[in-house]
Amino acid sequence: MEKTSAVPPLFPHLPKRLEGLEDLAENLWWSWNPGARMLFKTLDRKAWKESGHNPDKMLREFPSEGLEKACANPDYLRMYDEVMAEFYDYMQAKECHLLDSALLDKKYAVAYFSAEYGLHRSLPLYAGGLGFLAGDFIKECSDLCVPLVAVGFMYPEGYFRQQIRDDGWQENLVEPINREAAPISKVINKDGQQLVVKVPLTDPPIHVAVWKVAVGRVPLYLMDTDIEINDPWNRGITARLYTGDLEQRLRQEIVLGIGGAEVLKALGIDHYLLHLNEGHAAFALLERIRTKVASGKDFKTAAKENITTTIFTTHTPVPAGHDIFPFQMIEKYFHSYWPDMGLDRDTFFQLGVHPEKPEAGFNMTAFALRLSGSRNAVSKRHAEVSQKMWHSLWPDVAENKVPIEYVTNGVHTPTWIEPKMKLLLDKHIGTDWLDRHDDPTIWQGIDKIPDIELLQTHHWLKVKLIDAIRERTRQRWGNGDASASIMLTGGAFLDPWALTIGFARRFATYKRALLIFQDLDRLKKLLKDRWRPIQIIFAGKAHPADDPGKRLLQNLINLARDPQLGGRIAFVEDYGEQLAQYLVHGVDIWLNNPLPPFEACGTSGMKAALNGVPHLSILDGWWGEGFNGKNGWGIEHDDNLSNPDGSDADKIYNILEQDIIPRYYNLSENGIPNEWIRLMKETIKSSAAGFSARRMVKQYIEKFYSKSMKGA
Repeated sequence: MEKTSAVPPLFPHLPKRLEGLEDLAENLWWSWNPGARMLFKTLDRKAWKESGHNPDKMLREFPSEGLEKACANPDYLRMYDEVMAEFYDYMQAKECHLLDSALLDKKYAVAYFSAEYGLHRSLPLYAGGLGFLAGDFIKECSDLCVPLVAVGFMYPEGYFRQQIRDDGWQENLVEPINREAAPISKVINKDGQQLVVKVPLTDPPIHVAVWKVAVGRVPLYLMDTDIEINDPWNRGITARLYTGDLEQRLRQEIVLGIGGAEVLKALGIDHYLLHLNEGHAAFALLERIRTKVASGKDFKTAAKENITTTIFTTHTPVPAGHDIFPFQMIEKYFHSYWPDMGLDRDTFFQLGVHPEKPEAGFNMTAFALRLSGSRNAVSKRHAEVSQKMWHSLWPDVAENKVPIEYVTNGVHTPTWIEPKMKLLLDKHIGTDWLDRHDDPTIWQGIDKIPDIELLQTHHWLKVKLIDAIRERTRQRWGNGDASASIMLTGGAFLDPWALTIGFARRFATYKRALLIFQDLDRLKKLLKDRWRPIQIIFAGKAHPADDPGKRLLQNLINLARDPQLGGRIAFVEDYGEQLAQYLVHGVDIWLNNPLPPFEACGTSGMKAALNGVPHLSILDGWWGEGFNGKNGWGIEHDDNLSNPDGSDADKIYNILEQDIIPRYYNLSENGIPNEWIRLMKETIKSSAAGFSARRMVKQYIEKFYSKSMKGA
């Protein structure tokens, strides 16, 4: 019954010879394929840049004359035919060889639920690492032909844009998504209208309009409550990501979980494995159980059947990252729901009680852990922390036997490898390396790359990063809404020849963004060294409701204004997917110094490492597995000291002074820092395969999907 093709064509001015550009623009496959992006960029580089690298927006505004010119260019047509042939071949239905064909014959599918997806800047449906993990996950599932469907929200107002005031305080700006200029389409029902689904058992009723994003072979269905049929107070439920209003957050999670399950039912997808990416969508568990109870089963039987086909991934050891709702609020919204499941009030509440804090309210993570048959953390260290955190749910087993396994996160290699770096790899390790990039032996060929070529490629990316930052600063200045001091802290003084450290992540207190400022005098010497200077680029947003995080950011801005720091501290505002790409490709060192054990994984360091950027990090999250003593630097944290922050900062200074700076600036007779290049190569060799999304998805299949399918 589903139809997503638009009539009339989205781009009626496209010549018939180039009509495939519409199919390509409406599928995010182009976002991780350089050849496809080049197809649009070659039409007009300026138009491509002004569109924000968004082919949908670009084609809507592109003049017919430019398209006719491309039709007359044999070189362009040859490139067009090659890219389109590759795309159409990719989109052909293919069997997933990683799953038992007998299981696939039963039409099983995996339904992946997440509150956010980091896919491309044209669809700001993400806040940070959780969203980019979800985006990378479904891209890799597409590449591996995993029969997966994804569910999330269409946030009309997106996630907030960040702007820094003259006093250094973060302002949160809303920029509505232009759905007419983004790779997203309405799902059309059999009557030719957009599909609208009623969320079960909501009173007054809540309806969602359904949109679709094509992520390669994976359909991502997004729900939107901003439609006329809803009451005014319900239209804003999906307006923006992670509202600070607790009751509105609960309403969001009801719609995401229960509404998402109903949307799949309306699409004819009613038999699937349920994979929950964090607890935000955990109410989908209830709707699956309620459906089984309605068919005549009792709650215990229905729950048991549901448990065998549910995978729950927990992402954070930070207490504030686990949603807890007051029981009276849960009762307000579910008092008419639990009778349909054959439960009374207290039994329903017990599903979400944390045994150590029973009075705290309905804990969504405890609820999801109880009703999921497979549970995993996102790194080995995070699994140990999670087993300790949730031991009280399984009091009769030893802590290290608590049934929470781990699959360490990974990053989607085609998305995060820089195109120039890809060309360098194609040249020296073979053009087929991407097909086997989760094989560690492939990456041993990195040693074949001449040092000078790797150095030149990285320096080009560094210049590209600094140019992009300066252009952002120039545009902000041109808007006339910022002081000179804010502009100067935005990167105007960055030097492409100085050792450049990158620190980009959410500004939460446990991330310790200001750790490197513990000893200002010592830091000043490093920043202002005439012959061997360092510079640091910061980026990141504080949550709109996180005032301590905003104060942390404000303190950083004020430090960056200090002339005594030599203009070598930059904060680049409005951190998003595009800036993340520039940073992980172009800095020389990736710095990460969270307070253990609160870093569950930390995929930004993996993206940097993939591009030859070494990691300087506390041994927490993924780095406990990734550090081998030769591919960066690991810092042991001791929480028992009187001043653990000071101790960690001292270790960072020592490493910079004694190893990083001398190695970076020590040139051989041929003018190349050979020791540094050796470090870059080891960084790539040791991380590219083991911390790829391909390895991650294969592990989910081996550990959970295949087992759950057989148990269904």
